[in-house]
Amino acid sequence: MFDEGVIKFSCEWQKTEPLAFSGLETLMGWRDRIFAAGLIGLYPNGIGYGNISLKLTDSSFIISGTQTGHLLHTEPQHYTLVDRWDIDRNSLHCTGPIKASSESLTHAAVYTLDSTIQAIVHGHSAALWQQYLNVLPTTRASVPYGTPAMAYEMGRLFQEEGLAQKRCLVMAGHEDGLLAFGETLEQAATTLLALKQL
Repeated sequence: MFDEGVIKFSCEWQKTEPLAFSGLETLMGWRDRIFAAGLIGLYPNGIGYGNISLKLTDSSFIISGTQTGHLLHTEPQHYTLVDRWDIDRNSLHCTGPIKASSESLTHAAVYTLDSTIQAIVHGHSAALWQQYLNVLPTTRASVPYGTPAMAYEMGRLFQEEGLAQKRCLVMAGHEDGLLAFGETLEQAATTLLALKQL
């Protein structure tokens, strides 16, 4: 876990003032609920984990910024717009007051797999990770987070493991990592939060 939270892609960042967009308050509210549940947070070594995104168009989404996991509450300056990406080249472009999360390419890949997906939540939990490893659709252990390989792994899970129906996965090569998505922020967040209730 020593490289946790490190951006592994080439990030072209256009720094701007905080963005204003419809749905920001809802996005921040769900992010803070996931933080309160312990699925977004900070490891003892000071590295943050977990992120949340909301699709705006077929080619753009808003995502929480890198290293915001420690924040009890987020504000507009903690979100950025990802408006261009190239998985093959391991690169993306973001516009906003902060660089995009280290899992942004994975979010981009999931959004391109199914046009009905409008929101994604990535959280961490050692207990849930161990409980659902190879029970829910699970990425290969050899695939590290934040890489083109992880982005392509999303497609494999859609094709081979019924990810579209289950809407939640475990990242075997990204210790403690889980990811959920949905047609709304509420559906994505409650899919992940529901694992704690089962």
